[in-house]
Amino acid sequence: MKIWQAANGEIRRLLEGHVYDVNCCRFFPSGLVVLSGGMDAQLKVWSAEDASCVVTFKGHKGGILDTAIVDRGRNVLSCSRDGTARLWDCGKSACLGVIADCGSPINGIAVGTADDSLNLGTPEKPPSDREIGTEGKILLLAREDKKLQGVGLQSRQPVFLFVGSDAFNCCTFLSSTYILAGTQDGNIYQLDVRNTNTPIQVVHRSGAPVLSLLPYRDGFVASQGDGTCFVIQQDLDYVLDLTEADCDPVYKVASWEKQIYTCCRDGIVRRYQLSDL
Repeated sequence: MKIWQAANGEIRRLLEGHVYDVNCCRFFPSGLVVLSGGMDAQLKVWSAEDASCVVTFKGHKGGILDTAIVDRGRNVLSCSRDGTARLWDCGKSACLGVIADCGSPINGIAVGTADDSLNLGTPEKPPSDREIGTEGKILLLAREDKKLQGVGLQSRQPVFLFVGSDAFNCCTFLSSTYILAGTQDGNIYQLDVRNTNTPIQVVHRSGAPVLSLLPYRDGFVASQGDGTCFVIQQDLDYVLDLTEADCDPVYKVASWEKQIYTCCRDGIVRRYQLSDL
């Protein structure tokens, strides 16, 4: 992995230690620490200041496909091809538990604060005192078996299960009530966690896989396997296409203030400056 200076594209740090592909990486809220997951089934925590790997979590039996950070990052989450989502304690570099075991690869996860009216269930046994910030949170699982699942993070109990048109690749929270999830056949579902029986709306711009979803301002950014990347603002009445990728899949989208970053299969990270949204 490389840490770049965003302003000028200078490489500041090289993080080496994973075997095979690195599938996902993100900064902790402090901006000084990085969390990554790889095909080697390892989850690693790095110092962005000196590029050292400070913790390696082992326990997954298949490649790690996505991660999430709980609050400030005392606990982190990962999901894997092995069909499990796990909660980890950074301080003790230990697994605090398997949150879900689906029997099908979990392609993406997202953690968010649940709406007060939602019943998240009760834990079967008292949570470890090493669990920090799991109460009142819901974990979304984007599953390969066409299911989007919500699980109480502290209770480990299922909250909802929505069946989509194809494998789910990614998911995110728009708010404590509204969620988004994207499928392999190009559908983006917007759901209300209080009633997931019927989607609020389904956005379908092409049949290409939806690979990344990111809340942005009053709407969201989505990227697809045909190189398209677009910003949709509130009520879908304004769509802005981010051009350039030219048919190579855009794997991931990130944002910082008015800038959106995309990473594409062509090996290029692109930065877009959005002024007037």
